[in-house]
Amino acid sequence: MLKMSPEGKRRKLQEENQEPVSAHNDPVSTHNDPVSTHHGPVSAHKELLSSFLAWCGESGIHLNPKVSIGMEGTVAQYGMLARQDIPAGEVVFTIPRSALLSQHTTRIREMLEEEQQSLDSTSGWVPLILSLMYEATDAGSPWAPYFGLWPRLVPPDLPMFWSEKERAELLEGTGVPDAVSKDLDNIEQEYKTIVLPFILRHPEKFDPQTHTLDLYMRLVAFVMAYSFQEPMEDEDDCEKEVPPPMMVPVADLLNHVARHNTHLEFAPDCLRMVTTQSVPAGHELFNTYGQMGNWQLLHMYGFSEPHPDNINDTADIQMTVLREAALQGAESEEQKEKLQERWSFLCHMEMVGEEGAFVFGCEEVLTDEELRTSLKLLCMSAEEFAEYKENDGWEEDEDNDEEEETLTYQKLACMPLSWRKLLHASAELTMKSYTTNLRSDQCILDDPAEYAKLSSRQKYSLQVRYGQKQILQRLMELTAC
Repeated sequence: MLKMSPEGKRRKLQEENQEPVSAHNDPVSTHNDPVSTHHGPVSAHKELLSSFLAWCGESGIHLNPKVSIGMEGTVAQYGMLARQDIPAGEVVFTIPRSALLSQHTTRIREMLEEEQQSLDSTSGWVPLILSLMYEATDAGSPWAPYFGLWPRLVPPDLPMFWSEKERAELLEGTGVPDAVSKDLDNIEQEYKTIVLPFILRHPEKFDPQTHTLDLYMRLVAFVMAYSFQEPMEDEDDCEKEVPPPMMVPVADLLNHVARHNTHLEFAPDCLRMVTTQSVPAGHELFNTYGQMGNWQLLHMYGFSEPHPDNINDTADIQMTVLREAALQGAESEEQKEKLQERWSFLCHMEMVGEEGAFVFGCEEVLTDEELRTSLKLLCMSAEEFAEYKENDGWEEDEDNDEEEETLTYQKLACMPLSWRKLLHASAELTMKSYTTNLRSDQCILDDPAEYAKLSSRQKYSLQVRYGQKQILQRLMELTAC
């Protein structure tokens, strides 16, 4: 899905595995009260929803009569329920492309096209967010009933809106604080250098007193949590420009779980949400983003799934931690120098980087090529490394076929002893980066009364930490010598 921060290998994996689906509209949690929201009383929301549904009809959005949109019976705020039994493969709603809100459909599209080069940014989101800034603050916007579902444009409770102290206390070691820090820097930089100059050039459409950095930040969260991207059609498209994000009314109201029961299909003239399995009457229809760990869900959408519901959960070992573990095991300064030389060669091969991470899923290593190569180089003999370096990393040996296979956890236990020791030490160092330990987290999860005392932020953070530590603990057990 969409990110402000570059995620390296993980981002590549997400793009390869994701489905073209929506963002989650609110935390999936049985602890949420679907009758009360932080936006106000349900009665007011019913009026807003009624206006929105009327707008949907006028905009050509077709809802299957077997489904309903509402707040009652859903896991979190708005959601979609089955009125009747729905078989797999049935279309539950259709959205014409004319109803989508993007930089190509906004009323200021010509202005954005004329200044396309000046709006170029690292995120690629500036044109869409400018579109939202204009449309969301104009009561006469064609999308006004759509924005009405989110009074005052209150964004999801993403960690970017938490205090730095709270992020550190709850999420240290998870990867979220670093990602948020990069996001905030990027947002402020984009606003000051690209967005504000654009606003000042167009006083007939924008007002810096209204279209502030605060509004820009809230709309970044809005895009992060609710937007969609057109999927790439084939493998050759990876060299083409990534499609910009867009807002898809109705589709962004579906809640998320990893074990979803619908997916979004993109057609030339419309978008269709289709069931992937049968959905009994009274059950909720869920969408998904693709394969995302809990820390990414919390970072981008403001929620996490209770362990072990998220079958796509992951844990990272920073690549620099592997280097640190190797250096700690060196017995002399000469050995440390040789390890640094090997690390530099790994960087030359683009297998590692200062901000990269080895990603471990629930059953396999997702960055298996990088991990295998790094362990091999850091653990091989001086003679083997000299030959390897002379061939610039190319080799022909019996292990090549094996190295192309998925590195499952069962295979980790069969790795050479020196590899297992290094990976074990790296997992151990990563465990120490958290502010809490696995046992203390486990005790809270095992005590319903204690767990109930936690705020939603504390619960989501706990689930993130616990899931990661469970994966790391399993790695340590498999690589114990």
